[in-house]
Amino acid sequence: MITTKSKQTHIISISQALLVTFLWSTSFIIIKWGLIEIPPITFAGLRYIIAFICFIPFVAKRKYINEIKELKASQWKKLILLGFVFYTFTQGAQFLGLSLLPSVTVSLMLNFTPLVVAVMGIFILSEKPSKLQWVGSAIFMVGVLTFFLPISLIGNEGVGLVIMLVGVLANAGSAIIGRDINRDKNISPLVVTFISMGVGAIILMVIGISMDGLPDISLKTWVFLIWLAAVNTAFAFTLWNLTLRSLTAMESSIINNTMLIQIAILAWYFLDESISLQEGIGLAIAAVGALLVQIKKNSVSKQLK
Repeated sequence: MITTKSKQTHIISISQALLVTFLWSTSFIIIKWGLIEIPPITFAGLRYIIAFICFIPFVAKRKYINEIKELKASQWKKLILLGFVFYTFTQGAQFLGLSLLPSVTVSLMLNFTPLVVAVMGIFILSEKPSKLQWVGSAIFMVGVLTFFLPISLIGNEGVGLVIMLVGVLANAGSAIIGRDINRDKNISPLVVTFISMGVGAIILMVIGISMDGLPDISLKTWVFLIWLAAVNTAFAFTLWNLTLRSLTAMESSIINNTMLIQIAILAWYFLDESISLQEGIGLAIAAVGALLVQIKKNSVSKQLK
């Protein structure tokens, strides 16, 4: 029997999850603003370096310090690989993509991830997708074709799409690596995030500075950076994990999938990125398809918004 207290807790969790997806959606807008001053790779590195620093007070507890000291060489290798694939490749590609493509297009491309994970899971994790997930994949592809056809690319948008395809593959690969690490349940999620984020952020910073040097950053853009790192990354990630304790996989997937529509509305309002009726219909169809694919894949790492 569901008690009044459990109902209240459930409602609070739904509200918190909606807040997280809204914060993640605003990340696309804030990144677009920040890219005016900061090159994409350096921007990504700065975001995750600051987020990494935000996690230090939480990791600086005896149990986490001891856990890090006791990590085996094989575990370090997996965490370093996760940091390289998920942060350096996936987030680097996302920031590069946003510098070349509209926000909605980047968001739609990232929604390919559950499909790629489902296919990769067959060969790597021996996880066979359900019939519902295959149906969802087909519906998603219909939505994507509705959104893009007829294809009309402007400027460097073709390059942006190629970069985002690389990012999707990296995002899917990182989901497989992350599931492999977390499936053993011998490393706490906080430690996994802390180490992998630190590794990926440092690599991003080294690449960014070697390519573009240190940029001049205004106070306003520093505020964007700190907000992205502290609120949209460290706080939102922690709050999302908290909601997963009481929300079902379907509920989390539905809420997470609202981002596609949220980003479209935010980009229209703040960035003047208008979408046609056909593109809007394509987004809605794709959102339904992605939801069906994710219903059993809720443990997959979410796109880092």
